Amino acid sequence: MTAIFIDRDGVINKDPAGWTEHSYVTRWSEFHFLPGSLEALKLLRDNGIKVIVISNQAGVNKGYFTKENLDEITSRMAHEVDKRGGRIDEVYYCVHKSEDNCDCRKPKTGMLERAAKKHRIYFDETYFIGDSEVDVAAGRKLGCKTIFVLSGKTGREESEKWSEKPDYIFNDLLESVRWILARRRRKSDRALRRKMFKSKRQGDIGPVSKGED
Repeated sequence: MTAIFIDRDGVINKDPAGWTEHSYVTRWSEFHFLPGSLEALKLLRDNGIKVIVISNQAGVNKGYFTKENLDEITSRMAHEVDKRGGRIDEVYYCVHKSEDNCDCRKPKTGMLERAAKKHRIYFDETYFIGDSEVDVAAGRKLGCKTIFVLSGKTGREESEKWSEKPDYIFNDLLESVRWILARRRRKSDRALRRKMFKSKRQGDIGPVSKGED
C-alpha cells in the first residue's frame, strides 16, 4: 500500500453541517482539526503512505465561498499538518453541484481515478476513509477497502440502512490508521515467516549431487 484516500470534512476536521452559516467550511476560522487527526496523518507519513484527500465542495459553485477561499483553507490545512510531522500529498476537490452532472462528484469516481493514475495507486491495495455513504459508494465502485468513521455527521444506525455497506467501521481517523498499520505489520510478519520457513526447508534439503558410478 503506497497511498490512502481520505475524505476531509468529518474525518480530518469537524464537519461543518449544522453549525456554520451554510454548512460548509467557508473560511479558515471554521476549520477545526478533529482530535487525533494530526497524529494519524503523521503516522501515515512515518510509514511511507501518501495521503490523498478526496472531497466534495459544492459550496463553491453554490456561491457560498470562492475557489480562492478554498485554496487558502487547503494551504493552511497542509501547513498545519506539516508542522505536526504529517503530510498531505495531494487534494482533489469537486466544486460542482449535483445537478452539474460532472464525473467527479462523489459517489462518482473521477477524482479517485485521476489520483490513482497520477500516483500509480492500485485500488484493491488501498483504503478510502470517509464519513458518508458517498465515500463508501465511491470506494467500493473501484474496489477499494472502505472505512466508515463515526466522527462526522452520520451515525452507525443510519449507515446500516445504506445500500453500500463499509468494509470496516471505526470511531475516527486515528483509530482507523492504527488498525491499518497494525494489519499491515501482521501481513508483513506473516510474509517474512513464510519466506524464512521456505529458506530453512530449502537449506535442510541442500543441493542434490550425483553419486559416483
